[in-house]
Amino acid sequence: MRTSHLITDGAAAPVEAVSRPLPPPPARLARPALFLDMDGVLAPLAETPDAVVPHPERTAALRAVADRLNGRVAIISGRTIAEIDRIAEASAASASGVHGLERRGADGSLHRAEAAPAVRDAVDAFERFARTRPGVIVEDKAVSAGLHYRGAPAEAAAAVALAQRLAGETGLALQAGNLVVELKTPGTSKGTALTAFMQEPPFAGSVPVMLGDDLTDEDGFRAAAALGGFGVLVGPPRETGARFGLPDVAAVLAWLNAVEEGA
Repeated sequence: MRTSHLITDGAAAPVEAVSRPLPPPPARLARPALFLDMDGVLAPLAETPDAVVPHPERTAALRAVADRLNGRVAIISGRTIAEIDRIAEASAASASGVHGLERRGADGSLHRAEAAPAVRDAVDAFERFARTRPGVIVEDKAVSAGLHYRGAPAEAAAAVALAQRLAGETGLALQAGNLVVELKTPGTSKGTALTAFMQEPPFAGSVPVMLGDDLTDEDGFRAAAALGGFGVLVGPPRETGARFGLPDVAAVLAWLNAVEEGA
């Protein structure tokens, strides 16, 4: 995972070095609100974005925990809300897509940022890059452009260099992820999405818990901590602002099934 290429929309903040696995989060919590990343947290990482499909165990776990917590569950992802709904089978009323650029409240209200015109230039440049590199995939999300190289890891350095150059030329925000780089309309992050949810019913007054695996989730971990909650890192130990950890997607689903609201 390439930490040196991450640019977030918030102020840079140091993260705590982790040399051993983090303890698992408690399953009994006082008025928790859960904010869940999709890929690597609710669903295993796949070779291509379309390869992630609905799964009955995931859908059942999300519906059950949302019922127990009176709707205080939101999926916060780099994917679009349409993709979140496809994979989660519309089991989460609240969702935020494209790193906060799309957000749907529990009441169904939709908030979408206006796309920066330069996103079209980024999509075109990424498509030219991918045309001669088998395994590289371009994802056009309207408000951002993603360049996936999981299927062509040898192209990592070239993909990152292209994204860095375009970010400098266009003013788009560069978001690095797991074998993907994204150029997005600036101004939001998973942290801003979490903070916005926490100002609305049914989340207001609750304790935010953010589950994530990627560098893009660090903004969510920091936002949760600032509001009295905490982050949960999913996957191998690394530098993170999360206080707790879970090893994999299976452990996340087991933990969701065990979560109860304490007094």
